[in-house]
Amino acid sequence: MLKKIGIYGGTFNPVHLGHISLAKRFARALGLDVVFLVPTATPPHKIQPDLAGGDDRYAMCKLAVEGEAELDVSDMELIRGGKSYTVDTLMEFRRRYPDSALYFITGSDMFLTLEKWYRFGDIAHLAVLCAAPRDEDSAEDLYRYADRLRGVYGARTAVINFPLLPISSTQVRKRVRAGQPVGDLVPERVARYLRERGLYTNG
Repeated sequence: MLKKIGIYGGTFNPVHLGHISLAKRFARALGLDVVFLVPTATPPHKIQPDLAGGDDRYAMCKLAVEGEAELDVSDMELIRGGKSYTVDTLMEFRRRYPDSALYFITGSDMFLTLEKWYRFGDIAHLAVLCAAPRDEDSAEDLYRYADRLRGVYGARTAVINFPLLPISSTQVRKRVRAGQPVGDLVPERVARYLRERGLYTNG
């Protein structure tokens, strides 16, 4: 039975080694049974020609977690479609895994905006809020903000200072457009998928 579940949402356009490293570090630091990557849905009219749609992003996430015992992928938000609110995703995980503790993992920039999120009070009630600072300068901001969330909302937080891989999806897409290899930025299976599908070559 899954007792501790991590939920790591994002566009993953594309998923890269930084995403995988962060998910694994949180799994091990917090003793999580699994971390689900949850690609966000993108309305069809907002899909840009140089970006990948939901099916491709989900497929790449599945390839990226192959052989990673503590990682999995959920297509929950892609199936739901349209604009997905984090509170809806957490409530669905709670419904599916009623006896499990939920841990919501987000990037440092997003973490610092949590109070503005739709139904944040419910989000804080449903899951432990997790983030890792990009660098030492942002670490203090995260620690202070986590203290505020605990004090004002009674939120449970886990800010852990991991050394993050300096990789971004934007960097991957730029390399692909320039015809440069990306094997040092994404899992090899994902790099092969990018080549076979011709993704990110426009723009």
